Amino acid sequence: MTTTAKQAREAFGERLRNLRKDAGLTGRQLAELAGWPGSKVSKIEYGRQVPTDDDIRVWCIHTRSADQVPDLIASLRNVEAAYLEWRRMRLPHRQKQSVAVAEKTNLMRCYEPVLVPGLLQTPPYAEAILHRVLDFYDGSSDDLEASLASRLERQQVLYRGNHRFFFILAEQVLHTRVGTADTMLEQMDRLLTAMSLPRVVLAIIPSEHEYLAPTNNFVIYDEREVRVETVSAELTITQPAEIALYTKAFHRLKDQAIHGQEARAMIAAAMDGLRSDHDPRT
Repeated sequence: MTTTAKQAREAFGERLRNLRKDAGLTGRQLAELAGWPGSKVSKIEYGRQVPTDDDIRVWCIHTRSADQVPDLIASLRNVEAAYLEWRRMRLPHRQKQSVAVAEKTNLMRCYEPVLVPGLLQTPPYAEAILHRVLDFYDGSSDDLEASLASRLERQQVLYRGNHRFFFILAEQVLHTRVGTADTMLEQMDRLLTAMSLPRVVLAIIPSEHEYLAPTNNFVIYDEREVRVETVSAELTITQPAEIALYTKAFHRLKDQAIHGQEARAMIAAAMDGLRSDHDPRT
């Protein structure tokens, strides 16, 4: 188990321990009430044993906290599924998982501070990113072709079904160099095209915006889950209270973003800058 996953289990156990203490019960008393072996409570509280959904329900009944069952069960699933280690998960498999999640989502809301989101990437841009990712994580070049194919396959969700998409990009996305100048120009043109798609909203937050909420890159899938990429893992969040925080952050970002012609003008300016830098006469 990774260190972060272990910490997540321990943090979850601490929540349960606080409920037990608030109810005025010792670990032994709770075990007797639940009909469990004497050591089970301690193992759960210190992250050495993962409780089942039924264990959570029994725990809450005897600690008079039944109202917390839904949130605790969501947290439990989050503990088990939250951390997906990059080194242990081959990129093509991750890409296929993303396809499956996108297909069952009605409204996808995405915030990206550095790179163009995968659903909007051109093949050369996506390939340049995957090269860097595989190199960073010591992945096999054999994974590149399959990963790229899966990423491009996922983009078909933009054109079929009744899915809706709301992308918020930081202005930095337009200036983060990925591949060659030609790769970037093609990618900027792709963003302009995406803005005309009927089920896509694309907005950009100007670089000189006011700080209103803590942020990192994230994608909200309906009200079902949020996915966040860190350096070491992909975090899947299913706890309702945490999803609500990401939704709140998204709305604050949306209020600061520019749309329509203003956003198009910003992209066009970035393209002009690329052409100027690329022009041998300058």
